[in-house]
Amino acid sequence: MLTADQARELFQRVTKHSHADETEVILSGGAHALTRFANNTIHQNVAEESAALSVRVVMGGRTARASTNKLDDASIRRTVEAAEALAQVQEPDPDLLPMATAAEAGAASDGAPSRYFDHTAAITPEERAQAVRSIVEVAARNKLTAAGIYSTSSAAEAILNSRGLEQFHQQTSSEVSITMLGGDSSGWQKANSPDARRLDPAVLAETAARKARDTASPREIPAGKYTVILEPAAVLDLVGFMFWDFGGQALLDQRSFLNDRVGKKIFGENITIWDDVTHPQQSGAPFDGEGIRRQRLKLVENGVVQRLVYARGTAAKIRKSELAAKLGEVAATGHGFPLPNEMGEAPMNVVFEGGPAERRQTVEQMIASTERGVLVTRLWYIREVDPYEKILTGMTRDGTFLVEDGKLKHGIRNFRFNQSLLHMLSNVEAMGEPVRASGEESFDMVVPAMKVKDFNFTEVTKF
Repeated sequence: MLTADQARELFQRVTKHSHADETEVILSGGAHALTRFANNTIHQNVAEESAALSVRVVMGGRTARASTNKLDDASIRRTVEAAEALAQVQEPDPDLLPMATAAEAGAASDGAPSRYFDHTAAITPEERAQAVRSIVEVAARNKLTAAGIYSTSSAAEAILNSRGLEQFHQQTSSEVSITMLGGDSSGWQKANSPDARRLDPAVLAETAARKARDTASPREIPAGKYTVILEPAAVLDLVGFMFWDFGGQALLDQRSFLNDRVGKKIFGENITIWDDVTHPQQSGAPFDGEGIRRQRLKLVENGVVQRLVYARGTAAKIRKSELAAKLGEVAATGHGFPLPNEMGEAPMNVVFEGGPAERRQTVEQMIASTERGVLVTRLWYIREVDPYEKILTGMTRDGTFLVEDGKLKHGIRNFRFNQSLLHMLSNVEAMGEPVRASGEESFDMVVPAMKVKDFNFTEVTKF
């Protein structure tokens, strides 16, 4: 795997060929392995090691990037030449800033916990196979069919530039995803962590099996507005659609639902959201695509949108725009993507507070306090209907239950929903302990389960 010394040596090899005013190098490399299973049998095991080099150059106010996965001298030279050739045919960018210095970037290691675990990096195919065996045994005992994956990886990334900036990060990752299938039912669980010891495949399998077993012979109830209990994966896949709008460039482009809403209360009093790369359940590099240290920011406090995130270039443009008077002090927060890009920036380490600890409820407590409602395990095929009101549509899946008189009654046919996130996060009646959650439609976050009133189901599906 890539080391900090190797990154420096590769950077020197790049700059030897560069004729640009400024040069930036992004390096990544690591090992990834995956064991895939279906029909209660392992059917695929793959493993790969890879490395990538991405070179950005600045020449006369123009910038461009070229990349390669070959690190021999000839390939490096061709990549630098390609970046320079691309830069020379660009129009000069009057908003292009000089590359960041080390002093401007800050020390990315400050406050960030280690996310590299030797145990995870050393997991063998045999160990993954044993974990799959424990999953399949649960499926067989419950007369179900299991499918899913168990993957592990170790990776490193580095950013270096000709103004003295150097940032380096190592991380491991592990993930288990399980779907249990019955004749007319299914159950699902998924978890991800830098530390594989935090994952228990057998426990995940038991939960997925219980959901598949208990939703057998699902009954149909009419569409309408219900109190819903959303498990963390369902919460994550919904709220993930709004965080691309928390970047300054989205406001400049008039494509954010936060246009004219920053500083205003748009969610319930109990909604407070951070972007916090230092949170012990988070993952990822503590620096952004230009090497700037990620700041810990309170994005929403008691329902009021307090902060946005900014790349260096976005912050500079906003300071010269009419938005400056509305947004107050604007500076780079360490949330930009590698340049050049059209997106600008976004918070990628989202953490919901979940309210005061003494008021948090387990999913079981939420069920017990519900007269009539629906428990949702997860959602899928989510699409945006109205970008400004953040109305989403999608379907429930893999464990949808009717709740009556404080108890789970039986499985029900799945629903399609049309739901505004503004309305949803203004009607949260209870929340659980925030946990690292994994879904299928959004990036991992730290979110709680939520009990929400008047969730809008518009149609019953056929399964």
